[in-house]
Amino acid sequence: MESVTTLPLAQLQNKLNIKTVLKADGEKVPFYAYKISLVVSFLTTDADLRQEITEHIFQKLAALPQVVKSSTIRQIFQTVLLNLHQEDLVQKYNNYRKQDEAQWQQAIDPQFKLKQLFNHNDAVVHENANKDSNIFSTRRDLTAGMVGKSLGLTQMPQTVAKAHLRGDIHFHDLDYSPLTAMTNCCLIDFKGMLAKGFKIGNAEVEPPKSIQTATAQMSQIIANVASSQYGGCSADRTDELLAPYAQINYQKHLADAQKWVVPAKQEEFARAKTKKDIYDAMQALEYEVNTLFSSNGQTPFTTVGFGLGTSWIEREIQKAILQVRINGLGKQHRTAIFPKLIFTLKRGLNLKPGDPNYDIKQLAVECATKRMYPDILMYDKIIELTGSFKAPMGCRSFLQGWKDENGNEVNSGRMNLGVVTINLPRIALEAQGDQEVFWQILEDRTLLAKKALLFRIKRCKQAKPQNAPILYQNGAFGKRLKKDEAVDELFKNGRATVSLGYIGLYEVATAFYGPKWEHNQTAHDFTVEIVKYLHDKCVLWEKEFGYHFSVYSTPAESLTDTFCEADIAKFGRIPDITAKEYYTNSFHYDVRKNPTPFEKLAFEEDYPQYASGGFIHYCEYPNLKQNPAALEAVWDWAYDHVGYLGTNASIDHCYKCGFDGEFKPTAKGFECPQCGNRDPKTCDVVKRTCGYLGNPMIRPMVHGRHQEIVSRVKNMKLGALNNG
Repeated sequence: MESVTTLPLAQLQNKLNIKTVLKADGEKVPFYAYKISLVVSFLTTDADLRQEITEHIFQKLAALPQVVKSSTIRQIFQTVLLNLHQEDLVQKYNNYRKQDEAQWQQAIDPQFKLKQLFNHNDAVVHENANKDSNIFSTRRDLTAGMVGKSLGLTQMPQTVAKAHLRGDIHFHDLDYSPLTAMTNCCLIDFKGMLAKGFKIGNAEVEPPKSIQTATAQMSQIIANVASSQYGGCSADRTDELLAPYAQINYQKHLADAQKWVVPAKQEEFARAKTKKDIYDAMQALEYEVNTLFSSNGQTPFTTVGFGLGTSWIEREIQKAILQVRINGLGKQHRTAIFPKLIFTLKRGLNLKPGDPNYDIKQLAVECATKRMYPDILMYDKIIELTGSFKAPMGCRSFLQGWKDENGNEVNSGRMNLGVVTINLPRIALEAQGDQEVFWQILEDRTLLAKKALLFRIKRCKQAKPQNAPILYQNGAFGKRLKKDEAVDELFKNGRATVSLGYIGLYEVATAFYGPKWEHNQTAHDFTVEIVKYLHDKCVLWEKEFGYHFSVYSTPAESLTDTFCEADIAKFGRIPDITAKEYYTNSFHYDVRKNPTPFEKLAFEEDYPQYASGGFIHYCEYPNLKQNPAALEAVWDWAYDHVGYLGTNASIDHCYKCGFDGEFKPTAKGFECPQCGNRDPKTCDVVKRTCGYLGNPMIRPMVHGRHQEIVSRVKNMKLGALNNG
């Protein structure tokens, strides 16, 4: 065998006989040569000694068969170190293994995890920016979650569990799954539930006979669905969904008018009354969603999609949704956090002046400048990227186009089974500048993620319809199963999705090309190739297993901090990668820089074609209330470039001095730049916490996420829009 001093690790892999490693628990995993180099690098920083140790280890490995026990490899490490008289490194190696085992034992010990909660560990109590850990129901959920995480780790393959603990991958929502066979997020089949009726608890609910009753039923469905899964839920094409029930209101009012109103005014009377009913119904839905608590102690993560209806009633519903949000909540007219609003732009319908619904687009622009929502879906681009048009499930998880056995397109009633995210920056740091090694490590991590995702599917399939009646028996997931039917009927053949997530493309390219790589085409192509690699793996897995694996641009709220913190401990503070104390979400432009919206979107538009299972683009703006045309200019330009666009604008408000704009980020939290006010009772501070809005004055964010938002606030720029 050639000397390891002349043979690259990626080629060395193929020169060795070893193909499989047998772990202590009996699990078989592929052998990867890079892992030897990583361990040696951990043991010493002396380059000559590293080379000598590595040379001797690989010489011994070359004599081994195709299947080797992990204990044999460990013994070779120790033997080589002793033969080279490196007893101190033997001790360091053994101590590392002891620490690894101690970490594992702590992680699967419920008492240890509960102590973290009871001691108010910041990473535990502030893991989710929309969960107030001071509330009893939330604390109960957090307590159960600590136990769930401990026991859940013991249920999954140990290689997956330990990779999660090390920070190589992240098994999302470990506090719920795998201890329970819960699904993640979904598009609720509201249309079927409202039309056919449903059951919640002891009540058999009949189809509504007014729009007010329809929205009341929607809020009850949302609360129950949110308590039966752990992710977000969405209402698709809400204006079209609710129009038939508003039509019932109209017919009632028209009948009354024919009794009491002169003929010339009957139509006007019926329409005016119906418009009022629509507004009241949409206002009630907004208040009900914001006052709901699901069983996990938080407001349900809810999304409302709308914008394609063309009848006068559908138009009124669209306008009411937007006007209710503009008017705000309560006497102080605060910005509502939920539901997330998503408005659809469509060429020929509402995109340009003269289109029949252009006036509603104008109202949507006004709403976004004042309340940050609605986010925008580009109708044609969504079809191009995902195969059919639909709102996302929750904040950004998209279903792909799918037809049932009768050839009918189905979107509502489908769901996601869970997410596993790969720590891409760690792979880049481990590769130490060698892209061949990067691809080899990425192959290893994707195989690990595949194992984790297959486990998620297996666990979800073990649910029984009676475990979540609202989902499986009463219509939220579309087809209504009998109690003895397999829930897999709703998952298999691509009906459900399961997602391979990723984080930190900015940091990956920085490791290879430096921190200012955004205009380096080679660097950009490299990052696109990474996402394509993940996409191609998902396509192969779907062919192999019959479930739809999708690439998901992870909304990594706390994970921006968790992954980076783990890598600081492993690699130290590396400028522009770990030193800033957070990683960049998915494919997003570095938040510390100040591109124009057009530059940012042009940079990001290549990625969603391979990450169509979950994506969103954001642009940053100062206060735009006096310049809505600037925002509309971005929306119009973006229509043919991206599918899903969010507005991050300065909408903070101080009720004490009247300041309207962007609050100042400080070490003690956000404060009014005019009077220094930081009192949540007299401030309305709203920031984007990944896919949803949040109020950091009330529920603090994890440190890394706070730092990312601070960077965004300091670097907002309109650029070319100054002339818009």
